[in-house]
Amino acid sequence: MAKEHQYTVTTNWTGNTGTGTRSYQSYERNYVVSVENKPAIPGSSDPSFRGDRTRYNPEELLVASLSTCHMLWYLHLCAEAGVVVTDCVDKATGIMIETPDGSGRFTEVTLHPTVTVADASMIAQANALHEPANRKCFIANSCNFPVHHQPVCLGERH
Repeated sequence: MAKEHQYTVTTNWTGNTGTGTRSYQSYERNYVVSVENKPAIPGSSDPSFRGDRTRYNPEELLVASLSTCHMLWYLHLCAEAGVVVTDCVDKATGIMIETPDGSGRFTEVTLHPTVTVADASMIAQANALHEPANRKCFIANSCNFPVHHQPVCLGERH
């Protein structure tokens, strides 16, 4: 039987400048995402949609969710396989197209993880574990667009 997990997140719009949504220009797109007993995440829309560039936007958070889910599965699989990862940094990119009616959708996300392993002899195995990590990633399995991987792996010792 499959295990079910439930997640509760509160999103609170904080952009009412006094007149609510009286017009498209009359309100800010700011919000705060919170989960009980965790730091809040300040968000806004993308600056292209009148958002605050100093806050996280939903599109960035989607790409971050894919990146972090993949990383956590990848590290898990490396640990199980005896591949000693000492550093992992991903500079993930996502492409979203906006349609003429103002809606849009992501067409792809590409993860660019740079992984350092304790020994160069582990590089081939470390690279091979990205594919099963992608298959196990809960977030990637929930997307209707491809998630690509362009990993780089470095060895500390040769």
